[in-house]
Amino acid sequence: MQLEFYYSDIEGVEIPTDNFLGVFKPKKNENDFALDELVSKALEEPIDTNKLNQELKPGDEVVILSDDNTRATPVDQILQVLLPKLHQLGIKKEGITILIALGTHRPMEHDEVVAKLGTEIVEEYNVINHLWDEEDENIYYGKTSKGIEVWGNRLLKESDYVIGIGHIVPHRVAGFSGGGKIAQPGVCTGQTTGETHWLSALVPGKDIMGQRDNSVRKQIDESARLMGLDFIINVVQDLKEEVVGVFAGDLVEAHRAGCELAKDVYGVEIPKADIVITDSYPADIELWQAAKGVYSSDLVVKEDGYIILVTPCPEGVAKTHPEIEKFGYLSLKDTEELVESKELEEMSVAAHLVHVGRAIKEKANGILVCPNISKEVKEGLGFIPADSVQEALEFALDKKGQDASIIAMLHAGEILPINK
Repeated sequence: MQLEFYYSDIEGVEIPTDNFLGVFKPKKNENDFALDELVSKALEEPIDTNKLNQELKPGDEVVILSDDNTRATPVDQILQVLLPKLHQLGIKKEGITILIALGTHRPMEHDEVVAKLGTEIVEEYNVINHLWDEEDENIYYGKTSKGIEVWGNRLLKESDYVIGIGHIVPHRVAGFSGGGKIAQPGVCTGQTTGETHWLSALVPGKDIMGQRDNSVRKQIDESARLMGLDFIINVVQDLKEEVVGVFAGDLVEAHRAGCELAKDVYGVEIPKADIVITDSYPADIELWQAAKGVYSSDLVVKEDGYIILVTPCPEGVAKTHPEIEKFGYLSLKDTEELVESKELEEMSVAAHLVHVGRAIKEKANGILVCPNISKEVKEGLGFIPADSVQEALEFALDKKGQDASIIAMLHAGEILPINK
């Protein structure tokens, strides 16, 4: 069976038919949805909160949080509906700031912002990147129930109303993306994000991924409340990135409703296998994002199996997190030792090292096929390097035996495996 990938610079692979249990992807919805109508309807019927016309008054200062270019959310199209509604309520253009919720990602370049929001919006509104590592740009908002100090962008405090725009997909740290994540980690400092992410490192992926209500999400929701996130607009998209649902309103209840649809769209029954071939699509820009393919594979690979991660990563491992290359992927115990000795102080990185390390160092083995990461770096990270998917598969079959079971997951950066 010949399997091809979404990437033009990565060749396909021939998989032995007798071993192959199937290709698994999120669902494609056949319905024809008009996004502007879905957004308008969601704004008119917000979940567990007032309509915007009951919350806003003329002259209010509004901050709109937008996710960045690592997400496929059609923010430009959502804003084409939202902004006119805000103006009808007396909110002036100069009273609106669009803040790109980068988390700890690198700042977006001007052309990337234009591609995300559209030329007209970038030219007519105040659009800025959140600077998570700039002390003067962030203030203290309080503590969560677990004592996490919430430090985040000062603009939320200085505004009258905060609206967050994002999308909902399965997520290793928070259960699902979306909801309060647009604030934490979206517009928080590295310190706050690190503490929240570290909580997820202490919990196996099967107990978080695809679970809307979990211990980490609770801290995210509390952080977002402290920061004043008033209203969310979240979309659920299908395999082709077409919007199949829009959920607006309270950051918890609207998100909870959206997660139910996301679970249906992205949840796929998948058998466990000795060898899992996985891409990271659409999380492809760097390995920090592409690791999402590993997280989904962790739920289906058998003990001592092989995960073959196929991803382009044009920006390498992680521009803003050089510690990943310095330490490589590790077990929880080894990472805790680095943290305790203060050799590693960035806790979001520590959590990332554990999430991937748990899958490719403790439970199974990882092989990395990536044209933009060198063999030496792959090995330093803890992956077995391979120049092609065919080479990777032959290596894994040699180790596991020629009768080893094989599955493939495409669009795996957003797939939620459900074991048969």
